[in-house]
Amino acid sequence: MYLLGCDIGSSSIKASIVDQESGLTVGADFYPKEEAAIYAVRPGWAEQDPENWWNNLKVAIQGAMTKAGIDGREISAIGISYQMHGLVVVDKKKQVLRPSIIWCDSRAVPYGDRAFHVIGEKECLSHLLNSPGNFTAAKLAWIKENEPRIFENIDKIMLPGDYIGMRLTGDIVTTVSGLSEGIFWDFKKNALSAELMNYFGFSDSLIPEIRPAFGLQGELLESVAAELGMKKGTPVTYRAGDQPNNALSLNVLNPGEIAATGGTSGVVYGVNGKVSYDHLSRVNTFAHVNHSEEQTRLGVLLCINGVGILNSWVKRNVAPEGISYNELNELAMKAPIGSAGLSILPFGNGVERMLQNKPADCSIHGLNFNIHDKSHVARAAQEGIVFSFKYGMDIMNEMGMNINVIRTGYANMFLSPIFREALAGVTGAVIELYDTNGADGAAKGAGIGAGIYHSPEEAFSSLKKIDVVEPDGFKANDYCGAFEVWKERLEKEIN
Repeated sequence: MYLLGCDIGSSSIKASIVDQESGLTVGADFYPKEEAAIYAVRPGWAEQDPENWWNNLKVAIQGAMTKAGIDGREISAIGISYQMHGLVVVDKKKQVLRPSIIWCDSRAVPYGDRAFHVIGEKECLSHLLNSPGNFTAAKLAWIKENEPRIFENIDKIMLPGDYIGMRLTGDIVTTVSGLSEGIFWDFKKNALSAELMNYFGFSDSLIPEIRPAFGLQGELLESVAAELGMKKGTPVTYRAGDQPNNALSLNVLNPGEIAATGGTSGVVYGVNGKVSYDHLSRVNTFAHVNHSEEQTRLGVLLCINGVGILNSWVKRNVAPEGISYNELNELAMKAPIGSAGLSILPFGNGVERMLQNKPADCSIHGLNFNIHDKSHVARAAQEGIVFSFKYGMDIMNEMGMNINVIRTGYANMFLSPIFREALAGVTGAVIELYDTNGADGAAKGAGIGAGIYHSPEEAFSSLKKIDVVEPDGFKANDYCGAFEVWKERLEKEIN
């Protein structure tokens, strides 16, 4: 028998088929093959059509099953991972009322900031562990004020993974982890936040029924099962946002363990065993997949929006036409550490929480027309991304988190030797690279939720470590020096 993992990203939709006995991935696919469109009707906006997620998921699942060479009726459970902080709204007929406002959309910042000050900064941080900021609740407030007719017709609000769950099962449900990422959850009262709901004027009826992250969340509809060639009633037994799920896929579940990703956005995600928060809300704290009232497991999340998207921009617009990412890395390696004084601030994909939601565009500093060429720009982009990681990880260290080892999948920016070397050098952390991804993790999460695996240790016993990157002392000095130059330029830019 097999497990199906679905990963609903903003760039593509991925599906993995995992053999539940061996724990090995036997088939995987993604769609679309080019990066999915993000629609920006106005500066700072970012929307996607949920119907496209669904259609792309069906193609990815069929591709994964074809590559695995299995009968879909052999799939015993389904897990869902999804892009965090998005907002999907549906009416009583479960029809989507408007495009989804996704994670990197900045329009709701003023709504979250006002809530932070009116409800009270101390109240928000001690109960919600975050400022309402630019998260799902603030996005709903934007709809309430700017699209009142749509707001009046909303029956339920959902995160992107909740929407996919609805399409699979017909049931609209969510999780505590999901509500916490939307900044709806009161950690002190272990309940929906009455203060936030009252402040924004939201009815509790808008919130779906809460189900455990691991456990039955619905069963596959007969019509969907027929379309996908699967078995009616196949259970959906796991769902989580992409970063908690990425941590799960790396078996990061206990205090002190750290996971990282470097996709369109970049994330460092650490597990904390006690309630803690950054007083400026520059990094954010959410319920981890294994959090409960009895066992505190909180994910502290540093997110940088402009990561892989900056690297892809350089590939499309600066590097020679038709170059591959491997060739882009080779081009970048022609430049020295520090890019001969060239620095890039990688902030051009929406407001950055790490910078307290201050407007910040991508910018190039120290450019000398007589010295710098394409190789310096390519390297400075990757170093700038790494340095933004370091800047945020210093905030996490201030919260008492000690980052010595970073676990990550061998994918996206972590395929780049420069990126790995620079991150290890500037942070002093050992980087462990694993052969896994979010869709694989969602499949194994489904196995845990269905009781097929009795523990995460059993589920991830087959997790394969590919490589370990140790800090190089000599190069570390150069990277740290380049970081200080980058940091000085950043602080001049934002102050």
